[in-house]
Amino acid sequence: MAKGHRSQIKRERNANKDTRPSAKLSYARVSVTKACFVLDAIRGKDVQTALAILAYNPRYASSLIEKLLKSAIANAENNNGMNPENLYIAECYANKGPTMKRIKPRAQGRAYRIEKRMSHITIVLDER
Repeated sequence: MAKGHRSQIKRERNANKDTRPSAKLSYARVSVTKACFVLDAIRGKDVQTALAILAYNPRYASSLIEKLLKSAIANAENNNGMNPENLYIAECYANKGPTMKRIKPRAQGRAYRIEKRMSHITIVLDER
C-alpha cells in the first residue's frame, strides 16, 4: 500500500496519467467479437484512412466506431491543440460489458435464453 498523505497519493497517481486524446463508448449494443472485427481493420492507421475504411465497412459496429473516432479527433483538436492531419490510432479495443438476458419461447413449452451482449469501446489517438 502507498505511504503518505491522501493528497500526496492522489498527486502521484495523477502525475503519471495518460495525456493522449481518447474517446470511450460505454454500453454499446454490439458484442465484443463483432466490434473487434472493425477495430482490427483500423488499428495503427492514420485518422483519414480509418474514417474512409469505416465509411465503406458494411458492419453495424462501423457506424458506432466512426462516430467515436470523430469524437476522439475533436477531443484531440479542442482539448490538446493537436493537428488532425498528424493523428493516428495508437490503441483501440473493446471490453466486455453487461449482458441482457431474455427468454425465447420454443417448442413443447421449453424456453431458450437469449443473451444480448454489450461492450465498452475505447479509441486512443497519438501524434506522428
